Parts: sequence; structure tokens; C-alpha cells
Amino acid sequence: MKFNKKLANISTYEAGKPIELVVREFGIEPQDIIKLASNENPYGCSVKVQQAVQKIFPQMAMYPDDSMMKLKELLSRRFSLGEENIIIGSGSDQVIEFLMHAKAEENTKILINSVTFAMYEIYAKHVGAEVIKTASQKHDLDEFYTLYKEHNPDIIFLCTPNNPTGDALDAYEIVEFLAKIDSDTLVVVDGAYMEYAQFKDAAKKVDPKRVIEKFDNVVYLGTFSKAYGLGGMRVGYGLADAKIIKELYKLRPPFNITTLSLEAASVALEDAEFVNESIALNFEEMKRYEEFANKQKIDIIESYTNFVTLCFNDNINSTQLSDALLQRGMIVRNLRGYGMNAIRVTVGTKKQNDRFFELMAELV
Repeated sequence: MKFNKKLANISTYEAGKPIELVVREFGIEPQDIIKLASNENPYGCSVKVQQAVQKIFPQMAMYPDDSMMKLKELLSRRFSLGEENIIIGSGSDQVIEFLMHAKAEENTKILINSVTFAMYEIYAKHVGAEVIKTASQKHDLDEFYTLYKEHNPDIIFLCTPNNPTGDALDAYEIVEFLAKIDSDTLVVVDGAYMEYAQFKDAAKKVDPKRVIEKFDNVVYLGTFSKAYGLGGMRVGYGLADAKIIKELYKLRPPFNITTLSLEAASVALEDAEFVNESIALNFEEMKRYEEFANKQKIDIIESYTNFVTLCFNDNINSTQLSDALLQRGMIVRNLRGYGMNAIRVTVGTKKQNDRFFELMAELV
């Protein structure tokens, strides 16, 4: 059977290994497995969200509200934007897919950082676009601009804070960069971890309203999968000029967000107390990772997210280390596929982190 020839050059996205698979492969009891690979909120989601979702179980036989009125109204108030500036996706990566199909096609160009969220490149290859990458590991906007002038890309992706490294750009840097970009080039600012970044450092906070009203070629992405603890509900959003959103709606399938997901995201958005508490705990525990890395003489990238990236010298192989941790019930993300001898570790609860430090001390 023949398939689309573009698929030959696309690698399958590998999500963090699920707990169920580790149970089958290594015979470890589920309660003894700790997953610190997918940057989920280790404190779960708000109790208010859990209660709200339980109440609407009887509605599951009916299709969800396809207008997503409640969630869009709440997002509109949160960001002081019109509802015509908002699109909801099944995770922010679905909005990325919409953007790619709306703007890019065969032989067009996409500019991304050398180490960043893998789905930018995968979706670009879906449409046959050429992917241009920086040489720098962290976002260097001077290098981005040089490559922009050389290649004239159709879409530029800025991931801040960046996944999987955790570093973040200052907001003023982004605004200065956007001012130099032609209005026909789409610039996507992916703020999946922005709640963490702005908590740690106000200078990292990107104001979607400011950039969208000033630049009509910018799309800001957000998600409920990280700080809000709703990874399993799959809800993300895009904020942009109404003309862009109108085009994206031509690509959105009907009922792409479930009834339960819409209710969960709506309630989560209003429970600021839970979000702030879990973010504060995240950075308290992150200090322990920094202390551990310094003690073990392991390089750690300063992180503005809910994960840390630990980089090793030639004495430690990240693949072997990840495998050894896995066999002991600890799931982390090996970054060898990004060309880095490093692992990415979600900052877990105190108990989870204690176990990680214990295993690392044993293996390293």
C-alpha cells in the first residue's frame, strides 16, 4: 500500500513512557513507579475542577457546546481580548497544526530553534515545508533575525520558556524582535509554561494583548496541561488578530474539545489559588535540584518552568542513565534525540524528588 510520500521523512513524536508500559516491561508495581518525564503538574488539578467535572457526568451523552462560549468568555476577560481573538484546541499543539496548514505548504520555510518542541518540525513536514534551525541551543534572537533575513520564512516559532531546556526570553526582547519582522511572516509565541516564568521573573511575562494589538502577525499559545494540571483533558488555546483566528476556524473540526474538558478548563482558569500554590511549591523544590546538581558537579540550565534539564560530561551517558533510572521505576526524558547528553526531569513532589536524588546519587 502506498502512503503520502511526505511521511517518509517524519519521525513519530515520542511522548514520555507511560506507567503502564514500565509495569509490563520491568514488573514493577504501579505504586512504585514515579513519572517525571512529561512536565505534568505533580499536585494534580484543583479540587474545584474535580468536583465540577463529576457534576456534569450525566451530560456525556450529548455533544459539547461547540461555541465553547463559557471558556472563551473567561479567556476573553483574563487577557482583555475579544472572543473573536480566541481559538480553542485539543492541546495547544492542535492550534500549531491549524497554523501550519493555514500558512505553510510545500517548499515554504519554517524557522525554529535547534532545540525546541518537536511538534513544530513534525507539523512542518506534514505540509512539505522546509525547516530552518538555529545553531544555538538557547534562543538567540540575533541569530533568528539573521536567518530570517537570509531565508524569509513563512512562520517563526519562539518557545518561551523553551521546552526542553527551560530557559526563557525577556518580554522586551521579543517585542523588539517582532518589530523587525515583516507583517506577512507569522510569528508564533508559545507560552505553554508562561505561568511559571512570570511567577519567577516578571521580566519574562509576555502580555498577549500587547503583542497582538501591536503586531497583527503574531499568535500567542497557551495551555491548561501544565500549571493548571489538566494534561489529560487536552485543552489549549491560541490568541491572535481576528483575521488569523477566522482562517484557523476553517481548519477546526467540530466538537474538538469534550464537555468534560471545557468544564475543567473553565473552572481551573478561575482557581488562581491552586495554580499559585502549586507553582510556588514547584520553585521551592527546584532549589533542591540546583543544590543537588552543584553538589554532584552536574550542569543545570536555569529553568523558568516546572522541569529542569541536567547536562552531563562524557563520563555520563544520558541514554544509559535514563535506562537505569527506568529499570528502577523512575521515568525521565532522555534528550539524546535533541543532540544533547542530558535528561529533562519534571520537578515533582518532595517525596518524588527525594527518590530521584536517591537514585541519582546511586547511579552517578
